[in-house]
Amino acid sequence: MSEDQSAAPCCGTAQAAERADACCDPGARTEAVATGGGCGGAIDASSVADESAAALPPGVTDRAGRVDGPHPVVVIGAGPVGLAAAAHLHERGLPFTVLEAGPSAGAAVAEWGHVRLFSPWRYNVDHAARRLLEAAGWAAPDAEALPTGADLVEAYLRPLAELPQLAPHVRYDAPVAAIGRVGVDRIRTAGRENAPFVVRLATGEDVLAAAVIDASGTWRTANVLGATGLPAHGETDPQTATLIDGALPDVLGADRDRFAGRHTVVVGAGHSAANTLLALAELAEQEPGTTITWATRGGSIDRALGGGDADALPGRGALGTGIKLLVDSGRVRLVTGFAVHAVAAVDGHADLTAADGHADLTAADGRTLSADRIVAATGFRPDHTIAAELRLDLDPVLGCTRALAPLIDPNDHSCGTVRPHGIDELTQPEPGYFAVGMKSYGRAPTFLMATGYEQVRSITAALAGDWTAARDVQLDLPETGVCSSAQGYQAMLDDAAARHGLAPDVPGRLISAALRHLPTAGTVAAATRAAADELGVDPGVALQLAALAGNQFDTTDRGAADGDLPPAELGLVTVSSGGGCCG
Repeated sequence: MSEDQSAAPCCGTAQAAERADACCDPGARTEAVATGGGCGGAIDASSVADESAAALPPGVTDRAGRVDGPHPVVVIGAGPVGLAAAAHLHERGLPFTVLEAGPSAGAAVAEWGHVRLFSPWRYNVDHAARRLLEAAGWAAPDAEALPTGADLVEAYLRPLAELPQLAPHVRYDAPVAAIGRVGVDRIRTAGRENAPFVVRLATGEDVLAAAVIDASGTWRTANVLGATGLPAHGETDPQTATLIDGALPDVLGADRDRFAGRHTVVVGAGHSAANTLLALAELAEQEPGTTITWATRGGSIDRALGGGDADALPGRGALGTGIKLLVDSGRVRLVTGFAVHAVAAVDGHADLTAADGHADLTAADGRTLSADRIVAATGFRPDHTIAAELRLDLDPVLGCTRALAPLIDPNDHSCGTVRPHGIDELTQPEPGYFAVGMKSYGRAPTFLMATGYEQVRSITAALAGDWTAARDVQLDLPETGVCSSAQGYQAMLDDAAARHGLAPDVPGRLISAALRHLPTAGTVAAATRAAADELGVDPGVALQLAALAGNQFDTTDRGAADGDLPPAELGLVTVSSGGGCCG
């Protein structure tokens, strides 16, 4: 081609450029296809501002960080990944606006604030965010401790959002209703890549954007009870819905009164279900009449239990072994193969409060379970409704980009084995729109916050035109994964011991004594009761602590004596953040 041809911008959409080989320079053409821009690669909203101004519909406002600048990059969500995106955009000198549906930073995280994350602080703080915070005098938490959701909000997200570099650009109580492009719908191709995005808020206000980074997550879009993926019959009826809780209720705290003294059926076989079962088992020791049923769709709970002592992720193995102990000891009734088909408030209870009513769950095979409360711990799914007018190419199984799907398939990967990925795996046919964080993973529960931070670092580098940095994706994780931390897991056991008024050394002594009794007792439950008698600990409390340290038990006589297994070496239970295996 001639020099004049090689200097020309790409024609039409990114897809057209790809078909026509419109960009002569291969590197420039690759960037243009990825971004939908010209051969220069980077998105430049200022180049289209004048052209699009005359086409602005009534009521559109330009919410750029500075009035004389181009349209901003709009970030949806002020959670961990959304604020990390803001920090990277600030460092890159790109104007940005963060739109948060809730009243404060980390609003969704605060709703599961009672839960501890899988991963310690060292993997939960974004690098760009850390640089901004430390420059302002921030004292970082202990890198090896496992934070709760509340810790994450109070010690990290809110201080980050309040920094002067970010605070003026974060808008709260600003839920996004839809995303489109100025002057074009999803069908129209001509001029599409040069049209700014229109981000419509629930109030009707339209915000213009040069690009959109959707970090809105999946917390608000839980999976349903119905085994088919559709709501169970009656699940959405108002009276029945009052008896159903979503994943990770605060059983031992704010939600205690709803569960104390009642029978709860927990539906689901993941980590959220396991953590709720553990909390309910502890509540049952404190509140007479509290009973628990665990209903799983599968015929076996082996997958939910993980690999026990052989599990590659020790915390996950401990969680499974702990739940098995609750089942084996009779503290949790297990019902397998229960594919929920229908749920309904029992006749005569339709006018009662949620605290007084109860419901029947019916399986596809006709079996029924009665419950005072139901916990739907069935996972989460992405909601792409707000992007219905954008051109998305989603994996038909997971609902993420097709390039990302094989990297995060939960059949093959845990959170510690997902390889780093960025701009190339997250690019959609709609140039300039990116779903990141939990939403980027679709229905895969293998998300790790550190992965989300690398996603937005790569994307912001691409938006700034730094393609070398954008494609240099890295993730600093230990080879064994990041779903375990001795100090963090110890904090969980300390929490449980403190709630029962026990000295910090009691759990370690209890497990050591139980291991000594195991060869003669025959079962973990019997060994735990014998150890409880020896130490003067309530047997129910002892079983609860043993469940939390479940993977210390096997059928091998380890010759342990009191003090041989210090608490810091216990492989303790890990918990889900409500949106993935690692938080």
